[in-house]
Amino acid sequence: MPVALTSAIVDSLEAGLVWGCLALGVYLTFRVLAFPDLTVEGSFPVGAAVAAALIFRGGDAFVATGLAVGAGMAAGCLTGLLHTRRGINDILSGILVATALYSITLVIMDRPNTPLLGTTTVYERVYALLGVRPGVWPRVGLLLALCGALALALNWFLHTDLGLALRATGNNPAMARALGIHTENLKLLGLTLANGLVALSGALVAQIQGFADVGMGVGTLVAGLAAIIIAEAVFGVNRMLWNLLAVLVGSFGYRFIVAVALLLGLPATLLKLITAALVVVTLGVSLPALRQRLASAVARGDGAERRATPAREPVDRVAP
Repeated sequence: MPVALTSAIVDSLEAGLVWGCLALGVYLTFRVLAFPDLTVEGSFPVGAAVAAALIFRGGDAFVATGLAVGAGMAAGCLTGLLHTRRGINDILSGILVATALYSITLVIMDRPNTPLLGTTTVYERVYALLGVRPGVWPRVGLLLALCGALALALNWFLHTDLGLALRATGNNPAMARALGIHTENLKLLGLTLANGLVALSGALVAQIQGFADVGMGVGTLVAGLAAIIIAEAVFGVNRMLWNLLAVLVGSFGYRFIVAVALLLGLPATLLKLITAALVVVTLGVSLPALRQRLASAVARGDGAERRATPAREPVDRVAP
């Protein structure tokens, strides 16, 4: 395997995992809650800004990351309050909060961007606790463990009574209300949890790339949706746990498409257009056709097996 391709796979794996938290948050709102939440474009840079600003000023990395998650949860809660308490349209409420968060991000950092080079991030703290040397693979292992734990925790939560009520709210809100479920409170809860995950992704991304920028949120929603679409196109709809794990694989797939676009030597100025085109081509041509061929092959195999199996006389047949 060429060195460039190997490096692209490793980089895509790392980026896919660190953005996997965002993909899980987007999945929670768009697929579970059926809420088109645009707050993601604002909660992602807010999480990055809170973590970067505190670490830059000498704060503890764990505390900074936790506060970043809290800031994202507050943003999601505000969107939920605007929608459920004030009756504002779901899309418009997310746009309003994301717009306000742009200014809040600037206030938090007191500048357009905050560098983190030479600071102690959460990754160095974990390396010190575990006694391992810094590197790409230890970071990949750490992110893999974190994303796996988050997927398992979400799967457990969505199978509790509260989680099932949340899923019912997204699936059929009228029926959920008829069963006595407070759908407005559950929308508030879902948006809060989802944007907490998005802000966590922003904080982790900022500490990996070494800076936080006020424009980091541009395109984050597309990245989350692309991960979900790729996961559904490849793996289809299955059990909840497999769906959550498939979203993480879809996040890696999206990042790998981006890496392939760069490997082809295409202009960086057209990166957004190129990656969108690659996603459309991959989803619209290759993957659905591949799934159809696999389903046809399985159907043919099952039919051949049934034809090869001789029919048996019923054991309870009554003699004439």
